[in-house]
Amino acid sequence: MTVEEVGVLSKDIPLPKGYLPPAALPDSLALLPPPPAAGSAAKAADQEAFEAAKLASAARLTLATSDADLNWPHVVQSFEPLVGTSLSDGSKPHVEMLLRRAMADGGLSTYKAKNNYQRVRPFVENGGGSCTPGDEEALRHDGSYPSGHTAIGWTLALVLAELVPDRADAVLQRGYDFGVSRVVCRVHWQSDTVAGRVIASATFARLQADPVFAAQLAQARRELAAAGH
Repeated sequence: MTVEEVGVLSKDIPLPKGYLPPAALPDSLALLPPPPAAGSAAKAADQEAFEAAKLASAARLTLATSDADLNWPHVVQSFEPLVGTSLSDGSKPHVEMLLRRAMADGGLSTYKAKNNYQRVRPFVENGGGSCTPGDEEALRHDGSYPSGHTAIGWTLALVLAELVPDRADAVLQRGYDFGVSRVVCRVHWQSDTVAGRVIASATFARLQADPVFAAQLAQARRELAAAGH
């Protein structure tokens, strides 16, 4: 995948185009350091996190498996109880489009670094498989650093925290855990997820300066206010 594509960030459902043209996306290759080198303390920390993830409970593994699914509306449904309203039932079209377009920007912003580094996934390097066996063949050919899933989850959390600031702490914790799920699934190193949040934050900063995003954000706020939020 390249940033020039609309981007199919899920197995079945293509996302709409993001708000940002390719040239306006954050340059993940320039913003991020290289992934941890073999033999470094950072790489040892990544391996330690990989080993610790093997101890995840069955419930946490189930959540991680669910978080792997980026299809709409599934990707946003774990945020709905925290926000206190549906984000995907068709009653708030501006909210839905805001989230779907922003997550496209968040995911695509990772690909300049991904394509350059082509970091090997932890389940490939260590063996043993992942929590989503059906995705493994594709993941073997998709760079691990930075994590696109993490960037998407963190982008969704940042947008929702902006929309519903009184629920921001819970929403941001969910967005953070969305990235942790990638480590639990053994498809990303811990440093991949840290880098994914960095790029998502840079993307959100760019979005705030985009007039179309700002206009849709205002409409989304009106929809949530009309729903009592």
